[in-house]
Amino acid sequence: MTTDLTPPSGGRLYGVGVGPGDPELITLKAARLIEGADVVAFHAARHGRSNARAIAAGLLRDGQIEEPLIYPVTTGDTDHPGGYQGAIDEFYTEAAARLAAHLDAGRDVVVLAEGDPFFYGSYMHMHKRLAHRYPTEVVPGVTSVSAASAVLGRPLMERDEVLTVLPGTLPPAELAARLAGTDSAAVMKLGRTFDGVRQALTKAGRLDDAWYVERATTDRERHAPLAEVDADSVPYFSLALLPSPAATAFVEETGRGEQGEPGGGGSVTVVGLGPGDPLWLTPEARAALAQADDLVGYLPYLERVATGAHQRKHPSDNRVEAERAAFALDLAKRGRRVAVVSSGDPGVFAMAAAVLEVSEDPQWKDVPVRVVPGLTAAQAVASRAGAPLGHDFCVVSLSDRLKPWPVIAGRLTAAAGADLVIALYNPASKTRREQLVNARELLLEHRSAETPVIVGRDVGGPEETVRVTTLGELDPATVDMRCLLIIGSSQTRAVQRGDGSTFVYTPRHYPAG
Repeated sequence: MTTDLTPPSGGRLYGVGVGPGDPELITLKAARLIEGADVVAFHAARHGRSNARAIAAGLLRDGQIEEPLIYPVTTGDTDHPGGYQGAIDEFYTEAAARLAAHLDAGRDVVVLAEGDPFFYGSYMHMHKRLAHRYPTEVVPGVTSVSAASAVLGRPLMERDEVLTVLPGTLPPAELAARLAGTDSAAVMKLGRTFDGVRQALTKAGRLDDAWYVERATTDRERHAPLAEVDADSVPYFSLALLPSPAATAFVEETGRGEQGEPGGGGSVTVVGLGPGDPLWLTPEARAALAQADDLVGYLPYLERVATGAHQRKHPSDNRVEAERAAFALDLAKRGRRVAVVSSGDPGVFAMAAAVLEVSEDPQWKDVPVRVVPGLTAAQAVASRAGAPLGHDFCVVSLSDRLKPWPVIAGRLTAAAGADLVIALYNPASKTRREQLVNARELLLEHRSAETPVIVGRDVGGPEETVRVTTLGELDPATVDMRCLLIIGSSQTRAVQRGDGSTFVYTPRHYPAG
């Protein structure tokens, strides 16, 4: 028995990117294939004009067969019984059959694609239907995103920054969440979606940094700050671009000098970083950090924040909160956009209260202050153990640096008497060892020694540990400043699973009487 290894007869299929508009941006390989093809196919709207063909027109030669693939519909309005999608699917099937006939006849077919064939291009629909049947090659092209960045003279991303490419057809709320959670972004498919995209940029706090680019690299190219663009003038072949945050170093258009001279735009945003895991940083917080000129905070927290080339870090000791707040407000008064960072949530035993208190001084009354929330340490520890905060709970700091111990003791007594689950922040430090000892003794006057206790240390960080013990067995000597404790109520339950693990939860119902 012999096996025929002869390649199948027929032509080859090429998906060829011709770039964003300037014919000089066609690659040498793309030009060679276009000039040598037996058949040149291109997608076009019902008027018959094709941007891809117009870009490649100078490479076409006499004797080539041209196959215009005319869309039967370009919007959702159609009488097709399958609706818009049914009409489009039928069109792609018919178009693929036309190309297959040429390939079966031994003709090489080049399908032109504006930009890159696999970047929101129509060619991919031919590829899915034909590539498994015929020898196929895809030739990449310069994308409109790269062209827009070049036209603006602003980088897309630097170092560890993240670029996200989004379709403008997403709902504005989803688009806003994604825009808030990335460093740089390109939003494609504008046209009728423009108002929704602008709404999303505004909600994400990114409108002032967004640019509009239309028909990049062509003789009809247009670009402007997106906030200044009239929605009625926006065609489909345009995009919104959020360049690298480092692009704010281009200060000639911001009205703010290198050293933060007055010129408007100064503000303070107090940002919660969450407990430690970068995955817990919210999109809003990430956007606020990316937009800042200056980052102010306790050194270990600042080390968790990646910075752009245009940003400055100002670290300080953890015990100078008022001075740190005043420093940040003064920078903002001089025109800088300042992010004050806090671990966890900035409004929970953190910098938000300090900044707002200091901002009461008349010299900073005109400085805008905004607070961006973060995941709290209590929530993080609770999630690792189960759902101990499933019913009423309270949060108490055991630090007596800013309030006297009798106040703390009184609040613990009240919380214990009310049978609340208690999350204990700042339970101990190198110089504060007796507070937790005293707190445990006080709580044992109201709670059973079998009350579940969760000790979370460095949760979300590289040295994370979470253990479940009881109030009677809790050893204060094993607790330090990097720990958070959750003391259960009379209803809190610790349940051992079949795999030997333990989860802790507090039922949502409470017994009557």
